[in-house]
Amino acid sequence: MSLFGLFIIAVGLSMDAFAVSICKGLSMNKISIKKAGIVGLYFGIFQAGMPLIGYFFGVRFHDKITYLDHWIAFILLVFIGLNMVRESRNCECEIEDGSKSHNSIDYSLSFKNMSLLAIATSIDALAVGITFAFLNVNIVPAVSFIGIVTFILSMIGVKIGNTFGNRCKSKAELVGGLILIFMGSKILLSHMGIISF
Repeated sequence: MSLFGLFIIAVGLSMDAFAVSICKGLSMNKISIKKAGIVGLYFGIFQAGMPLIGYFFGVRFHDKITYLDHWIAFILLVFIGLNMVRESRNCECEIEDGSKSHNSIDYSLSFKNMSLLAIATSIDALAVGITFAFLNVNIVPAVSFIGIVTFILSMIGVKIGNTFGNRCKSKAELVGGLILIFMGSKILLSHMGIISF
């Protein structure tokens, strides 16, 4: 997989974390580099760890289903993408009284709350890790890249949320979903020889 393709997947995967980071920023009266960094670290570490776990699962079964690998990658990425598009239509992050939101996100930075949010936003990356195994992706640089991209975008999301409010959240999930659908389609079409980029 090319660096550009990996970057596109990393951005797509990070959109859930980016969207939640916007809500985090929205809930903070005053943000700091430290607070944004904490959010970024949680999301970045989990977003890198999940595909690594998925990769090791995928490697175990790779030889048995090699002839289906492009279809599996296509189905997983498109399914994840469509789910993100659907969620972008249903998930709003409106603060009613300065402390509560419609989607009940807990805005504290405690280990428990941040871990739960990080797991929830990185589950999709587990399936992507499985596709990496089928595509013979060099996993260590790949997950490192995904983690770094997610870390940076999450910090940016906190700042955007604190500055602009909830207008960007659903758009972020929509864009992320469309990116993953595009990448899944590209993998399938490339394998079938329909496209070559």
